[in-house]
Amino acid sequence: MCTSIVVNKKKTIVGWNLDLLDMEYRVRPADKGVYIEVNDAAEGWMPLFGANSRGDFVGMPTCWPFDERSNPTGPGDNVILLDIDLLLQKKTLREIREIAAKGPVFSIPGLTFMSALSDAEGNVLHIIPGQGFEYYEKPEYKILTNFSPFKQDSEKHPWMGWDRYHKAEAMLKEAADDFDVNDCFEILKAVSQEVCPTVVSMVYDVDERLVAWCENRDWEKIKRQSIGCPASGKEV
Repeated sequence: MCTSIVVNKKKTIVGWNLDLLDMEYRVRPADKGVYIEVNDAAEGWMPLFGANSRGDFVGMPTCWPFDERSNPTGPGDNVILLDIDLLLQKKTLREIREIAAKGPVFSIPGLTFMSALSDAEGNVLHIIPGQGFEYYEKPEYKILTNFSPFKQDSEKHPWMGWDRYHKAEAMLKEAADDFDVNDCFEILKAVSQEVCPTVVSMVYDVDERLVAWCENRDWEKIKRQSIGCPASGKEV
């Protein structure tokens, strides 16, 4: 169960907790981005989350409870493939917004993946397959956990993240104008999970093109990567 945060203060800062259970993952730093990849039995390692050198960020929380309207039925675009195309800079946020506006966007059978996408300007696009999308032009902040923003708390589920959403929102309402990478990590720490464990916490300073992350809630071992430089992933 995941939490996505985009904050536009003096800087654009993006935060992401990947909460994952019983799936193999890895963090792969590269010249054009830092990718969190998941090992899929059919496709192999897939770059599903992370930041790129253009300034985009991709998060993909799962919507709980599952919504059958997200199942593929007929022609449409797969939200996972759209997200990968943004992360690998094959499409822009504007292009994906236009796709979402023109026709149906679906997930995979039996699981409603949502898109939490942002670009270098701090614009935010949330896609909830089968339900619709919301576009926000450089909002002060936006949060997405595991419930549909179209349904809010009308459907209850222990993994929906209603409490995480409000905890993050309360902290962001009090955030200073100089909100930075360290401040974002404090929020990610506050909303991190153990039952469905937080395996990667990642923060992207879009202005500086700096990605910082830690694994398995080890907040004392944060690695940093300047996108566009040789992939080092050195601890600092």
